Amino acid sequence: MIAIKYSIYFVIAILINLLFQYLLDLFLKGVFQVYISIAAGIKAGLFIKYFRDKKYIFSFQIITFKTDFLMFVLFSVMGIATTIIFWGTELVFFFYLSFCSAKHIGGLPGFSVAYYIK
Repeated sequence: MIAIKYSIYFVIAILINLLFQYLLDLFLKGVFQVYISIAAGIKAGLFIKYFRDKKYIFSFQIITFKTDFLMFVLFSVMGIATTIIFWGTELVFFFYLSFCSAKHIGGLPGFSVAYYIK
């Protein structure tokens, strides 16, 4: 049952990430647009994933703000390797296919591999 919940929550996190990227891509233009939208999407997905996993996967009870903050930092650090995987696939798709939505297309396999590894 935990695997099913985990799968549902990572799909939700992926969709939120890609939605944030898409919305920012509508409004941002310029050299750094792709990096800004990817970073914002990561942050949005990270918060959703952390709070869903904490409550429904690990049944973590908040003791103090400090404890919760430290758990969030640990959760974030553990995600660095997976972040490199999906940023890499998004950027490879973006630069080789040369259109903005290519990074969204590249994000799907990148996220899938990253969350499978995690």
